[in-house]
Amino acid sequence: MNANILWVDDEIELLKPHLLFLKDKGYSIDCCNNGYDALDAIGENRYDLIILDEMMPGMTGLETLAKIKEIRPDTPVVMVTKSEEENIMDRAVGSKIADYLIKPVNPNQVLLSIKKNLHADTLVSQTNTEDYRQQFAHINTLFSEARSFDEWCVIYKKLVGWDIELSDNSDKSMREVLNYQKTEANNEYAKFIKRNYEEWFKDKTLSRPIMSHTLLRNKVFPIVDKHKKVVFMLIDNFRYDQWLMIRPLMRGFCDVTSEEFYCSILPTATQYARNALFAGLTPAAIEKIMPGLWLNDNEEGGKNQYEEDFLRRQLQSLGRNYRMSFDKLVRPDSGKKLVDNLDKFYNNDLSVIVYNFLDILSHARTDTEIIRELAEDEAAFRSLTRSWFEHSDLLEIMRRLSEKGHTLIITSDHGTTHVDNPIKILGDRETSTNLRYKTGRNLNYNPKEVFEITEPEKVHLPKSNITSSYVFATGSDFLVYPNNYNHYVRYYRNTFQHGGVSMEEMIVPFIVLSPR
Repeated sequence: MNANILWVDDEIELLKPHLLFLKDKGYSIDCCNNGYDALDAIGENRYDLIILDEMMPGMTGLETLAKIKEIRPDTPVVMVTKSEEENIMDRAVGSKIADYLIKPVNPNQVLLSIKKNLHADTLVSQTNTEDYRQQFAHINTLFSEARSFDEWCVIYKKLVGWDIELSDNSDKSMREVLNYQKTEANNEYAKFIKRNYEEWFKDKTLSRPIMSHTLLRNKVFPIVDKHKKVVFMLIDNFRYDQWLMIRPLMRGFCDVTSEEFYCSILPTATQYARNALFAGLTPAAIEKIMPGLWLNDNEEGGKNQYEEDFLRRQLQSLGRNYRMSFDKLVRPDSGKKLVDNLDKFYNNDLSVIVYNFLDILSHARTDTEIIRELAEDEAAFRSLTRSWFEHSDLLEIMRRLSEKGHTLIITSDHGTTHVDNPIKILGDRETSTNLRYKTGRNLNYNPKEVFEITEPEKVHLPKSNITSSYVFATGSDFLVYPNNYNHYVRYYRNTFQHGGVSMEEMIVPFIVLSPR
C-alpha cells in the first residue's frame, strides 16, 4: 500500500509521531509548513494524497486548496482544522475535498482517511472476494434444495447482489467462479421449471406463484383500492439488477415500500407475457374469449396493439370503476410530451405507463456495433441503463407524480438474458422466429437441450394448428436453424434476448414506491 503523501501544516514539527507512524506503514511523506512551499512541492512532484491544515499564517488552507485544485485537480485533499465553524466546513466540502478531520487527530484517524481515499477499491475488492468465498457453498446448497418459486427468488437476489459487488473486482478468477455459479443456478432453475410449470396451471394449485395473468388483480388493484392515485409503470425488459442500479436515483422523492417478484409466463415475450398481464387471462383464454384481438406467431400484424382494451375489460369484469389513463411510450419524443401533460394524471385512480426504451436498447445492442461496445457485458449494460434512466423523461415523470402524492409501481412483463450458446433446431416456414423459443409443427430438436411443451393446452398456450408445440431455450442458449448457421451464430452470440427459461427472464421485479 505504498503511496506518496504531502502533509502541509505550520506546526509540522509537532506531528513527528504521526509521520513516523505513517512511514512505518510504508508511506512516503513529504512535509511543508506553509501554503507557498506546498504549491512549489506540488508543482515539482506528483502526490497520491495531500493532507492540508486549514489555519496557517500567510496563505490559509482554503486559499491553498483553491491553488492546489488548479495545479492538481484530481489529487485528493484531506483538510485538517481546529475550527468547527460550519461555514468553513461548507466551503471545504464545496471545494470537493476528500475528507475533513478535526484537530487533535490521532495517527489511526489519519491512516483510516488515507486508506479510505487511496485503497478503498482494493480493500473492498479483497473483502468482497473473501465474503463471496464464504457464501459460495451456502448458495450452492440453496439452489440444490430449492423447491418453490419464492426460494428461487432468494437465490436470484443473492446472485444479482454478488454480480454487482464483484463487477469491478480486480480478482478475475473470482468473477469467473461467480459466472460459473450463475450458470449452474440457471441449469437447476430450468430443471425446477420443467418439474413444476405445468402443475402451476392446474386448478386449486396452492404452490403457484403470482404470474403474469394474476399480477394485476392480486398485487396492483388492491394497492389502488387502498391508496388511489397509483401510477403503474411497466418498463419492457426490466430486470432486478437494473432496478438496483436506478434505485439510488429515487431517494430524494420517494421511499421503497416493498421489493418483491412475480413469475413471467412462458414464452417470456411481449406478445404472451404482457398481453396476459393486462388481460388478466392466459394467452389461450385471450384467444378463446377475444379471437379478434389475438394473433399467433405465424400470423401477420402487431402482436401487442390491444393492451389498453385488455386492461379495461379486466377492470370491468372485476367491477373496478377506476378513473384511468393508459400511455404507451415507444418514440423518443413521447416522454417529453407526457411530461408536458402530467396534469391529466392528477385525478386518476390508476395511471398506466408502458415504457419500451430498454427493449429498444436490447435490440439496438444486437443490431448496432457501437451499442455492443458500450454494453459489452452485464455490468456495462447495467451502467448504460442507469445513465439512460438518470437523464430520462421517465425519472422526471416519476419525480413529479411522487411530489403530487402518487404511489408508484415499477415492474416489467419479462426480463432478458445474455446468450452465448447456439442450439440447433429444425422447423418449417410457419415456425416462429424468436431465438429463445419456437412454436410450430414438425419441430426437430434434441429434447435434452430444451424445455419442450408438446401439449400447449396444459399450460394455457394457444395452438396455431392441431400438432403445434413449444420449445424453449434455457440458460444462455439460443435456437438457430442449420441453414446459414455460422452467420446467425456470429450475429446473435453475446446479445441479450428473451422468450425462454432463465431466472433473468422469468423472475420479474415488482417494486412499490411511496411518496415522501
